[in-house]
Amino acid sequence: LTGASRTRTLQVFDTELSADTVEWCPLPQWSHVLACGTYQLQKGDDKQTAEDSAPSRIGRLYLFDCNPQPSFIPPLTETQRIDTPAVLDLKWCHVPISERPLLGMATASGEIQLYKLMESQQGTCVLECELSTKLGPDRLALSLDWSTGRGESSDVRVVCSDSSGSLTALSLGEASLTAVCQWKAHDFEAWISAFSYWDTQIVYSGGDDCKLKGWDLRMGPSSPSFTSKRHTMGVCSIHSNPHREHILATGSYDENLLLWDGRNMKQPLSETAVGGGVWRLKWHPSQEHLLLAACMHNDFHILHCQKAMEGQDAPCPVLASYILHNSLAYGADWSRLPLSNSTPPSPQEPPQTSVGLTESGGHLRIQYESPTGSFDTSLEDDSGRYIPDQCSLPEKSSIPDPFTSPARDSQSLSCLMATCSFYDHMMHVWRWDWSPEEQQKPSEPAPSS
Repeated sequence: LTGASRTRTLQVFDTELSADTVEWCPLPQWSHVLACGTYQLQKGDDKQTAEDSAPSRIGRLYLFDCNPQPSFIPPLTETQRIDTPAVLDLKWCHVPISERPLLGMATASGEIQLYKLMESQQGTCVLECELSTKLGPDRLALSLDWSTGRGESSDVRVVCSDSSGSLTALSLGEASLTAVCQWKAHDFEAWISAFSYWDTQIVYSGGDDCKLKGWDLRMGPSSPSFTSKRHTMGVCSIHSNPHREHILATGSYDENLLLWDGRNMKQPLSETAVGGGVWRLKWHPSQEHLLLAACMHNDFHILHCQKAMEGQDAPCPVLASYILHNSLAYGADWSRLPLSNSTPPSPQEPPQTSVGLTESGGHLRIQYESPTGSFDTSLEDDSGRYIPDQCSLPEKSSIPDPFTSPARDSQSLSCLMATCSFYDHMMHVWRWDWSPEEQQKPSEPAPSS
């Protein structure tokens, strides 16, 4: 039996400005909170002089409350919008700071801004700007990462990268965010910076110079601990696996996702062609083998990385794809919210809102539900008939069961996701239900004749 994988759109939200980053709060008490950042380039008008006509970049930070109960009510409620400089990246600190969630934002004004999540008088959650640090003149802050990926709360730090090719390591104090060191890391833009969550003195960076570099903050950042030219175009995404030491995922405009063992950066563990520039990579909050990729010109994909992590030098198979965005796939994140009715419907009862992977040649029919802005999808063939789920699922027999721990009795996984796309300024919230391949019982040996 092959495993069943199913994606279902729950809601679509028009962010008005181009959407490029979306992040669920990772703290259990606040996992219903979702933030989305936007970026809009505004050209100067004709009357301005040449000096004044540098394009301005505006943005907006949205905050949502999510209640994914199984009903026809859209799960998201917008609770706040804040006009800001254009937002290039958002990341929540993985641990509470002064007992509150803290959201970091990288902006086109070259600042890292920190927002504290508070309760409003109406009982909803709102963000209040707590701290702001300017990285330097004439630069855009492009990315940030917290050192807290494994829940470590001592010595909380932020690393960020910018359009001048520099990296900055910042330390979070009682009431300050202070630059510990700043250094030139790349020619051209430094698109991405990330901590090793297992040794937070190690920082990784990727730039438009096609280089992936490692830095040991104990040694001082005068020279990298390694430089890899394995990617052939700009390196724009890096994420350290919080569950498996030494495992690192990187992505590039060259449309390849590479998995690495941090102890040997000469050669990646595996290479997977994903058909679009890999702008963001996110490891699953609890399943060490699952990786979410935002692939710019080729949608969003969930990949299974177990064989690659075990050193089998195999590409990571795609478990599911979400193909309903009509523009550049930029922002993506897993929610930690538990989902009720987590068992997907069986193939005998075709669900009302489902779409499988469409290798079968079916078409996605979008069924709009006015006025919520959300829509459901179903799969239909050329004559408009509904295609049952089992027909639309490609063979996935090579994918292993991810639940390798014998303590797990659950044989299915349900996840809530948020993704956003750029020029059509859309954010989608969707769920993914996966029942891994069932192990077939060995058949009785045939009696010999």
